Amino acid sequence: MSYRNKTYVIFDGDEDMWAYGFMKGWKQNEHIDFDFFDAHDLRPLTQSASEETVRRRLRERLSNTKQAVVLVGEKTKNLYRFVRWEIETCLNLQIPIVVANLNGLRYQDSELCPPVLRDECAVHVSFKMKIIKHALDDFPPDYGKYLLRGSGAMRYPDSVYAKLGL
Repeated sequence: MSYRNKTYVIFDGDEDMWAYGFMKGWKQNEHIDFDFFDAHDLRPLTQSASEETVRRRLRERLSNTKQAVVLVGEKTKNLYRFVRWEIETCLNLQIPIVVANLNGLRYQDSELCPPVLRDECAVHVSFKMKIIKHALDDFPPDYGKYLLRGSGAMRYPDSVYAKLGL
């Protein structure tokens, strides 16, 4: 297997592009301690690409993925064509998933979380730079242990948020 060092971000490209833009902005700002190797920077896709081509390229990106972030907005749970497929592929490849709730909830949002993720081993956080960074640094190294224990939806206690100043 090739070396995995990328972060794959899954989101509703129509409604939640702003949140992905924020993450890229945090990464580019030299005054903010937030960095990730974005899997979406690899071989850009065009609007005219077929669904088969898109899935093939996304699978290539996922092969370089160390971890994934799912940005959960109002309509994310209803997206099956690519979002559900991307999540299922991450689960099948045992890629650790950080779920960031755009509505600010610090735990699994039972109404907005995509059904495919509801009982899976993933950590759910609010869409705040500091807790997302913490989750990306903290969760993936222990992911294998959580899988073995059969851990489902996970969250950080309020004390972690307080320590981060949130």
